Amino acid sequence: MTQDEDSALRDIRVLDIAGEIGLYCTKLLADLGADVIQVESPCGHPARGIGPFYHDEIDLEKSLYFFNLTTNKKSITLDLDSSDGRDLFRRLVPTADVVVESFPPGHLDRLGLGYAGLAQIRSDIVLTSITGFGQWGPHSRYKASDIVGLAMSGVMWLAGEAEDPPNRFYGNQGYISASIQAAAGTLMALYHRDVTGEGQQVDVSMQEALSMAQETSIQSWDLANLPRRRIGAARIPGMTVPGIGPYECRDGYVFGYLGTPGGAPWTEMLRWMADEGKAEDLTEEPYLSFIQDLGLPLLSQALTDPPTMQRIAPFLAHIENVLKRFLASKLKVDAYEEAQERRILIGIVSTPKDLVEDKQLRHRRYFQDLYHPELDETLRYPGPPARLSQTPWRLRRRPPLIGEHNAEVYGEIGLGAEEMADLKGAGVI
Repeated sequence: MTQDEDSALRDIRVLDIAGEIGLYCTKLLADLGADVIQVESPCGHPARGIGPFYHDEIDLEKSLYFFNLTTNKKSITLDLDSSDGRDLFRRLVPTADVVVESFPPGHLDRLGLGYAGLAQIRSDIVLTSITGFGQWGPHSRYKASDIVGLAMSGVMWLAGEAEDPPNRFYGNQGYISASIQAAAGTLMALYHRDVTGEGQQVDVSMQEALSMAQETSIQSWDLANLPRRRIGAARIPGMTVPGIGPYECRDGYVFGYLGTPGGAPWTEMLRWMADEGKAEDLTEEPYLSFIQDLGLPLLSQALTDPPTMQRIAPFLAHIENVLKRFLASKLKVDAYEEAQERRILIGIVSTPKDLVEDKQLRHRRYFQDLYHPELDETLRYPGPPARLSQTPWRLRRRPPLIGEHNAEVYGEIGLGAEEMADLKGAGVI
């Protein structure tokens, strides 16, 4: 069996006419083996202009951002705004199982390429539509960049320090969240098609895809009638809790979540500090007894009882300062590994360099190398979001050049070199 023959989606073809919001969706499908055709304008996909760029050379063929989101895809060029381009696209539809798009609701319908139009060409087609607010409703025609999705979903309200305005998450998380839900919806629609023979439209709203990222804001209102607010590194509003939040080490930061369910209690942290002779006065009274009681019940009481908060605040502040001095003396890897041995919830705040050098990721060969012949260099890519033992995820092909697969894909539908040259000259491809 060849590498392609054991891929999960080896018999699926996807026509990708989506913008940036859909790139990760089709990457997920391509990396699972689908034959994803990136349909770009003759000038190239707009995301090719997004940095950073290879060796900082601004070039549509050297966007590292685009590279990361287009592994295993093929590229053809096509102008869907032209009637000839739309006719050509219709000829491609019978070869495809899925079309992924991100145009404003109704736009493809007006071109005769909405779900009804595509289903007339191929009755079992799956059309996955990814937009800011979905295909219907009062906001459906609003434009929505990543930051709009973050803001309108409510998650930006929770991001940042209390004294700061809402913060945008790093890395286009709105687009990524929408793409993940779109990929999942597409797979469900394909399963339904395989069982019933019916195609359908998958409607993905970025606003809705992000709604699950609001932490416990819904529960906070339901259970305590309190709105969640930005608390930044404090993690618990209204108090400093030793062991919860980021802590500076000699070479970076770790993040702690001590005293919460799932890990060792604060007494184990005290034992570690004492073993190294750095507990200072925390092994003495009144701190020793206080640490034995330090946990969620006491903190929960303090949040709703001001006298309790006033009584324990000096203890919390002193313990926090001793802990800061202890962790500041350590390398972050050493702090993490010793904490793991003791079941203490402390993790590394990893930089990209940390991740590339992480011994667990290296042992599992998470990062994958792909050779780029046009650059004469091998670049390293992030690995699989999930590992399938029988139908594995894999990187088979480096990201495509603009229109690199025109001859291959258009040749399948009978276009010869002369006709393609004429279409290129007319700006159709």
